[in-house]
Amino acid sequence: MANPIPLRDRKHTLELDRWLKNQAKAVKSPLNIAITLGSVNGFFLIAQCWLLAHVLNATAIEHQPIMAVWPYLAGIVGVFLVRAILNYGNQRFTFEAAARLRTDLRAKLFNHIHHLGPAWSREQRSGARATELVDGVEELEKYFSLYLPQKQLAIIIPVAILVFVFPFDWVSGLILAITAPLLPIFMIIIGSQTEKLNRQQWRSLTRMGAHFFDMIEGLTTLKLFNAAQKEARFIGQIAEDYRLQTMKVLRIAFLSSMVLEFFAAISIAMVAVYVGFRLMYGDIHYLNGIFVLLLAPEFYLPLRSMGTQFHARMDALGAIEPIIELLNTQAPTEHNGKLELCLQQAPNITLSNLVFAYPKRDPVLCGVNLTLPAGSRTAIIGVSGAGKSTLGQLLLGFLNPTQGDIMVDETPLAHIAPSSWYQHVSWLPQNPTLFHGTIEENIALSPRLEGHEAALKQAAENAHALDFINRLPQGFQTIVGDRGQGLSGGEIQRIALARAFYKDAPVVLLDEPSASLDPHSEQLITAAIARLAVGRTLLTIAHRLTTIEQSDQIVVLDSGKIIEQGSHDALMALNGAYTERYNQYRKAGL
Repeated sequence: MANPIPLRDRKHTLELDRWLKNQAKAVKSPLNIAITLGSVNGFFLIAQCWLLAHVLNATAIEHQPIMAVWPYLAGIVGVFLVRAILNYGNQRFTFEAAARLRTDLRAKLFNHIHHLGPAWSREQRSGARATELVDGVEELEKYFSLYLPQKQLAIIIPVAILVFVFPFDWVSGLILAITAPLLPIFMIIIGSQTEKLNRQQWRSLTRMGAHFFDMIEGLTTLKLFNAAQKEARFIGQIAEDYRLQTMKVLRIAFLSSMVLEFFAAISIAMVAVYVGFRLMYGDIHYLNGIFVLLLAPEFYLPLRSMGTQFHARMDALGAIEPIIELLNTQAPTEHNGKLELCLQQAPNITLSNLVFAYPKRDPVLCGVNLTLPAGSRTAIIGVSGAGKSTLGQLLLGFLNPTQGDIMVDETPLAHIAPSSWYQHVSWLPQNPTLFHGTIEENIALSPRLEGHEAALKQAAENAHALDFINRLPQGFQTIVGDRGQGLSGGEIQRIALARAFYKDAPVVLLDEPSASLDPHSEQLITAAIARLAVGRTLLTIAHRLTTIEQSDQIVVLDSGKIIEQGSHDALMALNGAYTERYNQYRKAGL
């Protein structure tokens, strides 16, 4: 037998089990109804065995004609129909409880991920999170729909059977009462060994899903660098590890099932042999003996069913652990501002002594003081890890500063309601996301308003997207796939720019939208950005010389600090960090 589970792991298991039971409180009503219907079904089972015992005793022992037992047969048919209805109701309510819990838990997870924000999401592996949200939550269904109700029925039905068995044959009742605890004891001893294996199996599944998802996203890059076969072999190795983990779990599952069936069979055989000897010596009436023999298998059936569903509990414990970790992940402190912002023109944005540090890490930004003048273009440059993206996310409101203030004109950003601030900001990342839908839906991202079509066409024209949209089969009504499937990189970027023009927000944040584009597309994007910048406060995380040179203000970040700041000509005259960076860009052909 495997080594016993350490005390720490047992406590952890109890905590996970307690968490699952707490979730069940939300659907207490349908679960209680299901348990009640299952219990009533058990009493009708006893009645069915009693009627069947009368039929067997009358026909096989007393040799009565079949017509003499018609009332009993009719009763059996009636009880059978009632039990079928009760069983249907039991399954219906358990399914309802499990479905409601799945829906509520997924909503809770999505809501929590929403509160964690894009800053957290970009650090995660999409495949792992998708596995937890889809497969992980699905694994909980059997726990709530089968294991929890069966756990109660495994107590209620055997006790009810014992109540009826003892008056007819107290010795058989004693045998049943003594052997019954053996089944759950061995079930726990053997089944608990699968706990660690289930966790390993779930980690293997999450790892495989995450890696496979990442590989699909980067398939084009893998093909370009001739690395697809290597990654395919690596996924094959992960899949093989998952197969081996699954087989280990199944081996213990089959072993526990065999043990349960063995002890149940031995116990039933003991009752049968004892009743047989008593019938031989005439110590018990045939009717009573048949009734006890019919009830003996039914006595162990709920216990065996619980043993089968015990593995559903193990699967749920393995799946719920990463879900609880996700729910316990502390979301960044949200802006508690409630002020509704109403900007009539581009604002001045001022960063005062801005400091930001991720939990348990060194500060990413240290005492940043910066002003983004109204209607100006500011470019931020720096090496990777200098804090450029963090600064952008602070301005977007995805992160909150550890120290310092961000002022929008004279209003602290922390006092502005997040939803109100988002209405005044447009954000264009390097790789914008297009959704499955029409071109119109991907640009507008909102219900139709008055003058919608004219604004849509004007936005597309400003973004140099109208010409290629008009060439599409259905124009603005052309369906594109997820992530802009069917469009080129330049076309996707221009549609994203059209979004910014359509929204007409006074503040725009760009993460070098012209990167990784062909020269013609880059020229069109650069011209569109120049048009977009007019009358807006624009901040660009810059990597291209064309973007940097056209900026009114250039900020050089290094290790979270501003080391140089000014116009292109002024910074070149200093012959410092900006000049060095500028020459590096020129040599790299950027």
